[in-house]
Amino acid sequence: MRGTPPRPDITAMADVMTEAPDARAVLLAALRLQLDWGADEALLDAALDRTVPRLAAPALAPALAPGLAAAGPDAAPGTPRPAPPRPGARPTLLAPPAASRAAELAAGATPLAEVQAAMAGFDGSTRRETATNLVFADGTAGAPLMLVGEAPGADEDRLGRPFVGVSGQLLDRMLASVGLSRDGGCYITNILPFRPPGNRTPTDAEIALFLPFVLRHIALARPRRLLLLGGVSAKALLGAKDGITRLRGRWREVMIDKESTLPALATLHPAYLLRNPLAKRDAWADLLLLRRTLDGD
Repeated sequence: MRGTPPRPDITAMADVMTEAPDARAVLLAALRLQLDWGADEALLDAALDRTVPRLAAPALAPALAPGLAAAGPDAAPGTPRPAPPRPGARPTLLAPPAASRAAELAAGATPLAEVQAAMAGFDGSTRRETATNLVFADGTAGAPLMLVGEAPGADEDRLGRPFVGVSGQLLDRMLASVGLSRDGGCYITNILPFRPPGNRTPTDAEIALFLPFVLRHIALARPRRLLLLGGVSAKALLGAKDGITRLRGRWREVMIDKESTLPALATLHPAYLLRNPLAKRDAWADLLLLRRTLDGD
């Protein structure tokens, strides 16, 4: 594998151009060497973070409240001046257009079929272009328990159903151990409907983009309780920053919309249990809590 070629010293090259008669030839030779090393494009000194939303253009800045004028150097005495920004405070950012469209599409979907169609037609994410199938849901819509996972894997992407791979087989055994199944009493979906490239963890931007669809999906499916599988699902729906080991093990509330909440139990993702068999003891404790609670409903 080729190593990263050293960056050319542009300042030194400029000095050579002014001091030596054959400076142009020297510079061209240095550039040719970079091409031979495999450098075929110029890069910035620091990586550009494209996940950060762009700042609002000056023309789109929020208007001042009625009666207030911009306090510049020529402002009249007594004109209120805006407070200086707090140290470390972030500038006000506009909501990305894709996120606004996602929220509008989700809010306008009434039956579950419209939610699925809205997600399939949503072009605000490139995940649709890199995935094979939309993975919407499986099980019985309207069941008292709704499971929310992370994102489809390779098997799910191929078949268009959630939790059909090795981790899905473990999930089926876990549910069966407490008398549940996706064929009756359960309904299953994911935070992301499309497989992330390479089965990587969904980014915060991807989660925020599809969260309105997930919340609308839950609202229309009308479960009595939620089981959140893994840290991505738990943190997204609970609005928490803690890891799954801190979030699991007790019932919490998920805000579905401005007027309703649902009790939710976070537990370990089956894929995590396959990698860490000793953690199955904690997952079993969560399942027992789930069973006792459902029996009491």
